[in-house]
Amino acid sequence: MSANKPTTHTAFTELPVVDIALLFSNDLCERKIAAASLDKAVRAAGFFYLKGHGVMPSLIDNLKQAIKTYFAQDVDQKMKNYIGLSNNHTGYVPQGEEQFYSHTVNQTNADLKEAYDIGPNTPSLMARFTDKAVVQLPDNDIFKKAVQDYYQAMLALSETLFKGFALALNLEENTFTKHLTEPPSQLRLIHYFDNPNAKENDSGIGAHTDYEFFTILLPTAPGLQVLNGANEWINVPIIDGCFVINIGDMMELVTNGQYVATSHRVRQVKEERYAFPFFSSLDYDTEVAPLAEFIKDDEPSTYEPLICGDHLLAQTMQTFGYLKKRLENGEIHLPEKSKSLLSFGQASIKQG
Repeated sequence: MSANKPTTHTAFTELPVVDIALLFSNDLCERKIAAASLDKAVRAAGFFYLKGHGVMPSLIDNLKQAIKTYFAQDVDQKMKNYIGLSNNHTGYVPQGEEQFYSHTVNQTNADLKEAYDIGPNTPSLMARFTDKAVVQLPDNDIFKKAVQDYYQAMLALSETLFKGFALALNLEENTFTKHLTEPPSQLRLIHYFDNPNAKENDSGIGAHTDYEFFTILLPTAPGLQVLNGANEWINVPIIDGCFVINIGDMMELVTNGQYVATSHRVRQVKEERYAFPFFSSLDYDTEVAPLAEFIKDDEPSTYEPLICGDHLLAQTMQTFGYLKKRLENGEIHLPEKSKSLLSFGQASIKQG
């Protein structure tokens, strides 16, 4: 991590709620009103509830039912679409496949979950190694339609939020969206196992920041915890009709630390839980560096520029077992200037 000291969050005890209905207005002044609410929430917490998003409830209901049915299958059936069989990092992710580095304990922790990862056919996350790829999907038309419809809805919502964040930062409204043509944005379909005797140190998913610009999360049960500015873990309850949004590494970089990637984890999952995070990215080849508007004499930049897709790829290669094996065997290699895990966010502030 650079020697930059990103803006720290407040000692919030609950997440703010932001209504973005005005972002869909034809009136720029009204869009700026919604953007100001985004800016306030991000600077305070880096995490917030999102309402007024316009996503149809039927899309959400269809996704939940399709995914619940999919994960109810036996492991052998699900492993027919194992992510390690794909050439574009899509497919089923069994328990233990993905491990995040914990900054509180110097070890890796196996997370108590399984998942299914979805992305675009091309350019995919693995575009550096293959220019032709097809998303790996199970032979299930209901699953395919529910997932594809939801993915498209998230792409559209991402575009609206990218415009909103640009206005929030007093930038031209198309600052981000001009680099939003074929992004390698990922949708994760995560199933956390029920564990009635779950303890505080039982990890649904270890502490981490998200790699992309921001994440649009749809959870179905409690379990998410967010690290506040006082280094306290804050529970995030469910609010019906709301998504949960958080800032990722790329937004921290491009704003020169004005917006901070917030560390979060999933703990004590006592009941069965599903979570559907959509990781919003710009086009793979987009160079991400602090914008000139955020570089001043008293706030110089020591963040190194990164290629958007390369950063996402490097972080993924350091967390997935099948990719680690390919690295060890010399089949693939980390992109140049790859960052280690937890190079952004509150953990990096401590290390920096």
